[in-house]
Amino acid sequence: MSDAAPPEVPEVPEVPEGFPWKVVLGVDPGTLVVGYGALVLRPEGPTLLAAGVLRASRGAQVPTRLGHLRRGLDDLLARLKPAVVAVEEAFAGANVQSALRVGEGRGVVLACAALGGAQVVQFSPATVKRSLVGSGSATKEQVAHMVASELGLECSPLPLDATDALALALTYVHRSRVLGRL
Repeated sequence: MSDAAPPEVPEVPEVPEGFPWKVVLGVDPGTLVVGYGALVLRPEGPTLLAAGVLRASRGAQVPTRLGHLRRGLDDLLARLKPAVVAVEEAFAGANVQSALRVGEGRGVVLACAALGGAQVVQFSPATVKRSLVGSGSATKEQVAHMVASELGLECSPLPLDATDALALALTYVHRSRVLGRL
């Protein structure tokens, strides 16, 4: 593995031991960019804890990028201490190589979350879009707008990878409410 530094987790708060509310972390996997979005499930509703992206070096080989992203995810999980990690389910698009790369990134996310002790839930992209926008064919921009609206943000200043991750976390919240688990 290269000596290059792993992606930094910018300005992510450290959740203290004994934190009274559940933290849900959504992760939008990839091998170059991993979006993340964490929500605190308070009695008055979910609130934004942290969101952003982890980026690996485009010039690095895939195993090196995955190793760097794993270190960044481990750091993120250690700081946020999520009870639940929501991840996008695997899907096969027209480009088989892209699907394989996303699958490799998903594997890293799933392993890190499981080793971190979090419950792992998975949602299809269409399920997430329906949960937030009402249509399984919604655009990323429509999803970002609904994420901002649900979290009381004036606009969505985040990269779309981060709003996709927050959408995964919000889908978990919606599903849990329906099932009476929150």
